[in-house]
Amino acid sequence: MDTKELVKKYWNDRPCNIKHSKKDFGSIEYFNEVEQKKYFVEPHIPEFADFKKWEGKRVLEIGCGIGTDSINFVRNGAKLTIIEFSEKSLDVCKTRFKVFGLDAEFYLGDVEKLDEVLSPCKYDLIYSFGVIHHTPNPQKAFEQIVKYMDKNTELRIMLYSKISFKMIQMMFEYNVRDLNDVELIRNNAEAQYGCPVAFTYLPEEIKDMLDKSGIKVEKIWKDHIFTWDIPNYINNMYVKNEFWKNVDDKLLKAYENDLGWHSLVIGKIKM
Repeated sequence: MDTKELVKKYWNDRPCNIKHSKKDFGSIEYFNEVEQKKYFVEPHIPEFADFKKWEGKRVLEIGCGIGTDSINFVRNGAKLTIIEFSEKSLDVCKTRFKVFGLDAEFYLGDVEKLDEVLSPCKYDLIYSFGVIHHTPNPQKAFEQIVKYMDKNTELRIMLYSKISFKMIQMMFEYNVRDLNDVELIRNNAEAQYGCPVAFTYLPEEIKDMLDKSGIKVEKIWKDHIFTWDIPNYINNMYVKNEFWKNVDDKLLKAYENDLGWHSLVIGKIKM
């Protein structure tokens, strides 16, 4: 099985956040709990997506997962097009839209071959949160993405940070000193072990990669340190782990600015 098929199998076997609720799978209650749990521990996501800003605008989402961000774009009036590589994830996302009586354009496809799936057109926003670092050739992905941008298009993406608290934890746990240890990163990047592809980046590496694709980074910053006790979190109880329980929100934000796992990027096409 080639690398891309391994990536597809990984996300088909367990789409991102699919275990965030124990309610009846596919029900309104299930999807509401998935959303509540996701945004409770990652409040920077709705802030970054800025859903209300895209009312009446054309949005292309690359990698929808089970559709938590997707449905919020549409709830806020965006005209949404989705491309997703995992059949299972896309099916769950479609079910979510059906349950809530909402609609979007759905495409199954590979971001590295975007123009084979989606006819050339321009979008007001191209959004991708935690997806492109899981494709084998992210540079190729951005070379495709820029084809759907013009001077008015905004690109908003999240890529994993090379220097982060999560990376320090991984290196400490496995007694590794190399920030570029590919096997360590890909195996431990996600909640479930053994991710086939996962890249991490320094800010300057992100800027260079996008620059080569014709995209200028206008803003980049870090966010997100997971501070919750995992056994309690799995059971929908929010208890800070011992390391973080006495750290207040202001100090946590300062840590996240330096050591956040998520590098948040806003870019525009180079003119």
